[in-house]
Amino acid sequence: MTGTVEKPPRKRRSSIRGSADSSHSQSQGERYQHFTEKTEFALKEIMSSGGAEDDIPQGERKTVTDFCYLLDKSKQLFNGLRDLPQYGQKQWQSYFGRTFDVYTKLWKFQQQHRQVLDNRYGLKRWQIGEIASKIGQLYYHYYLRTSETSYLNEAFSFYSAIRQRSYYSQVNKEDRPELVVKKLRYYARFIVVCLLLNKMDVVKDLVKELSDEIEDYTHRFNTEDQVEWNLVLQEVAAFIEADPVMVLNDDNTIVITSNRLAETGAPLLEQGMIVGQLSLADALIIGNCNNQVKFSELTVDMFRMLQALEREPMNLASQMNKPGMQESADKPTRRENPHKYLLYKPTFSQLYTFLAASFKELPANSVLLIYLSATGVFPTGRSDSEGPYDFGGVLTNSNRDIINGDAIHKRNQSHKEMHCLHPGDLYPFTRKPLFIIVDSSNSVAYKNFTNLFGQPLVCLLSPTAYPKALQDQSQRGSLFTLFLNNPLMAFLFVSGLSSMRRGLWEKCQEYLRKINRDIAQLLTHSRSIDQAFLQFFGDEFLRLLLTRFIFCSATMRMHKIFR
Repeated sequence: MTGTVEKPPRKRRSSIRGSADSSHSQSQGERYQHFTEKTEFALKEIMSSGGAEDDIPQGERKTVTDFCYLLDKSKQLFNGLRDLPQYGQKQWQSYFGRTFDVYTKLWKFQQQHRQVLDNRYGLKRWQIGEIASKIGQLYYHYYLRTSETSYLNEAFSFYSAIRQRSYYSQVNKEDRPELVVKKLRYYARFIVVCLLLNKMDVVKDLVKELSDEIEDYTHRFNTEDQVEWNLVLQEVAAFIEADPVMVLNDDNTIVITSNRLAETGAPLLEQGMIVGQLSLADALIIGNCNNQVKFSELTVDMFRMLQALEREPMNLASQMNKPGMQESADKPTRRENPHKYLLYKPTFSQLYTFLAASFKELPANSVLLIYLSATGVFPTGRSDSEGPYDFGGVLTNSNRDIINGDAIHKRNQSHKEMHCLHPGDLYPFTRKPLFIIVDSSNSVAYKNFTNLFGQPLVCLLSPTAYPKALQDQSQRGSLFTLFLNNPLMAFLFVSGLSSMRRGLWEKCQEYLRKINRDIAQLLTHSRSIDQAFLQFFGDEFLRLLLTRFIFCSATMRMHKIFR
């Protein structure tokens, strides 16, 4: 079978191809010869069911050998991706390029020689599905590495083709639970990509299909992991229902809204506005809230902040500035997304490692953003001093179970909590422009953050408590982060509304855009404002976060239930 969805176009591939190192190229012939000898016996085993393997033409025998070689090589390279460091933006690119190249060859090879592989190798449709699934995973992980949302569309294309062409349809007929698990994992990965692309209708269909597959799996095989798969279903169901307000069409169908930065998203800079030239280059998005809804190591707060720091996806073919290529002489119509690290419940050492790597690679005139969505850690006793380690901070992962924060307070009162990120821990990184967002019950620990090096520094701090009427919603994500991601939805939620018609929603969005423009004017014309705000105001993402923060602050200060 052929199709444009199945094979990566040359343009797409060239944009992500890395150069293979010389030692890799020199050993190709030797490795192929060794593999041919090793495969010969296995090849006879595969073909022996017909009882006439000696009659097989040499050309067909070579086709099967070449396919097995490419398949084995692709698996080795794919497994090697796990050993690459998760931090740092450069050392992984050539390895990813080689992996893409091999999978491209493998995909084309099985298309061109499908009949021989069917007859002589016994190629099954689920094996084709596995290759396509691996390519989808490669595109998804490339998105995680680059933050370029267009690669999510590529992953979606391959995952969607697997479903449309029913590559995994015959798996359930084979008495092999490990094959069914491959199918279930494919569904889980496909759901993550669809969530990130806001394809909620597809998500709901996939969840229903996954539920049926899990039921069949647990009915046929008495396995130990059925509880875990049922938990996956519960997590994604809760994730889908996290938004507190629905936008409805006239026929009561739900409108899917995107919260990524659009062309008209951030307030434009008017003539005469004096702002800095800094740009947001790197962002660490850290999620460590107890009991918050999450799916695939992505909490609701992390998911919302991630989307607030991305532009709407474009088709790769239409992009002027492709990753892995030199910038063209013509300036791109839009900048790339800031690079992001997503850290779910990191330990202190992991967090610090990623921070140090990001700090090291930060380009000139660029900003590092740190977003902390975490349970608060409070000081346990009175201290004679009031330094950066005396107000507590936010929790990092201690690799132990903490229920409702109880374990935090059971430690020796004379010692500080070692699994806490204190304001002082971030001081070394203020040597470069730093933009901090703290969403925590102890965000005030960062209130007296000292700027030691005179670089631009801003800390946006969440409320430490909410009215009782809003507290039970914390599991579905923080109200503060919702304001930074979708201020209109947050405003409606605070106002007690759970739904709104599309026409009115769009009218309200227009009002909100006007409010953002007014806030931008007030900030840039103010003579008393801290200059750090204006230095960050030149970046579209940071400008939008600042105006949304002010809207959030004004809403909470003026709303009667917050008094």
